[in-house]
Amino acid sequence: MANTPSAKKAARKIERRTAINKDRRSRMRTFVRKVEEALDSGDRDAASVAFKAAEPEIMRAAQKGVIHKSTASRKVSRLAHRLAKLA
Repeated sequence: MANTPSAKKAARKIERRTAINKDRRSRMRTFVRKVEEALDSGDRDAASVAFKAAEPEIMRAAQKGVIHKSTASRKVSRLAHRLAKLA
């Protein structure tokens, strides 16, 4: 447990930041799941719309430090490849 005032403040800040990052990660995963569901159903139009919404969410998560930049690029690339294969 934190003893000094600065350590207590740091613990509070970490707690807040963790909650924000958790929300961002969850939001990103929801968008990715919508793309994957559309791809699995074979609906190209829905998958395309979902992908266009998911790509900025994934990149925003990387920009905010929730996931690594390379991870975000890899996720976008794999989704784009699956979307192209559907056509």
